Amino acid sequence: MSTLYTQTIDQCFEKQIGAGGLSESRYAAEFERAREAALRLKAISEKDELRLLKLPTERDDLEAMKPLAEHLLNNTTDLFVLGIGGSSLGAQALAQIGGWGTQAFQAPKLSNGIATRFHFLENPDAMSMSMAMENIDLKTTRFLVISKSGGTAEPLLQMMIAIDALEKAGAGKYLKYHFGVVTEPAKDGAPNTLRAIAESYDFPIIEHDPGVGGRYSVFSNVGLLPAYMMGLDPVAIREGAGEVLSETFGTMNSAPIEGTALGLGLVHDHHCSVAVLFNYADRLEKLGLWYRQLWAESLGKKGQGTLPVVSLGPTDQHSQLQLYLSGPKDKFYTMITTDTAGNGPAAPADMANKAGLDYLAGRTIGDLVDASQRATYNTLAANGCPTRELRLKSIDEATMGALMMHFMLETILTADLMKINPYNQPAVEEGKILARRYLHEMDAN
Repeated sequence: MSTLYTQTIDQCFEKQIGAGGLSESRYAAEFERAREAALRLKAISEKDELRLLKLPTERDDLEAMKPLAEHLLNNTTDLFVLGIGGSSLGAQALAQIGGWGTQAFQAPKLSNGIATRFHFLENPDAMSMSMAMENIDLKTTRFLVISKSGGTAEPLLQMMIAIDALEKAGAGKYLKYHFGVVTEPAKDGAPNTLRAIAESYDFPIIEHDPGVGGRYSVFSNVGLLPAYMMGLDPVAIREGAGEVLSETFGTMNSAPIEGTALGLGLVHDHHCSVAVLFNYADRLEKLGLWYRQLWAESLGKKGQGTLPVVSLGPTDQHSQLQLYLSGPKDKFYTMITTDTAGNGPAAPADMANKAGLDYLAGRTIGDLVDASQRATYNTLAANGCPTRELRLKSIDEATMGALMMHFMLETILTADLMKINPYNQPAVEEGKILARRYLHEMDAN
């Protein structure tokens, strides 16, 4: 098993938790099917037919993105990443490795003595965009625009608003110093609006790998360029991903294969239609949102798929756990826990004892989280809820790379056994077309 995390699946079985668990015979059958799917995926990888699986060992593209990183960090106080979904969530998940942040991430890397703040304007809320543009110094603000196709409306609109703001501030002739773009190479007969605009302004461009879809692109420059600019190690991220991939193809007995077998077995035998990811660290919050898109958009097709739900502990013990324990038994739980005992500030023993809180005397925040995650894990099992644990030794680049590859492999193997394509999103494209039509119709109304 991986050296970066440990998967425990004991509390997913009938003999351990009762009727809500999976029988050993069903698990054995599903495990064999998952192994066969992994063998098929390995064959695809060996034929170089899936770019995603080649990224962990590549390095040349990492060198190629460094000039754009230097360009965007030059004399920069604020850097906005303009992208949506797969063009943003992976980078946000990586950003949290270095510390907590929901709106802005303070990079440890310095440019000309200036610490750069990173902002992800993923959701194009009108008030958020207005406030962001009003509270920055445009002279020292840069914009990284990411869109695989170059035709996604949200980052295009945000980019045009930023260009307009800079021009009105008198920086029109310096626009190329404020922007960088990641998008696909030009294709014969296929328009790429983002590339066309970028070229018209002479913005520097690096190529989005055309063989890697947005929600699978975190190991490409889409995720690793922002990570590198924030002072993270992109090689370590890829090495963590590579460890899980090598184990899966080398042993055919890896955590992603086990997870695939568990999930499908619980769907078949217990109609588990909800996949709950319960994270026990603030720094894993965005990972949960990344996972939610990966799982839902890849598997929600042809009447199939399970609903991904993300919980953050201990907070959601006080908001969702009641339903999990006493509501419908239609859920499969994945808890991601960390070695947190002894970490963080502690409560003074005399103060706690005086207040009658002897159980908190001298205890750290990390002690409380450790007790909470263990209590939730065992309480779920005691209530017949199938729950696996992914235990992290640390939250760093290699571990995050390993976790992301784990979930990608589970997604791809599950799709194989469901006989669906995990790489497209036809329903999403239908919505985009309709939204464009409504925008055109606004003038008529």
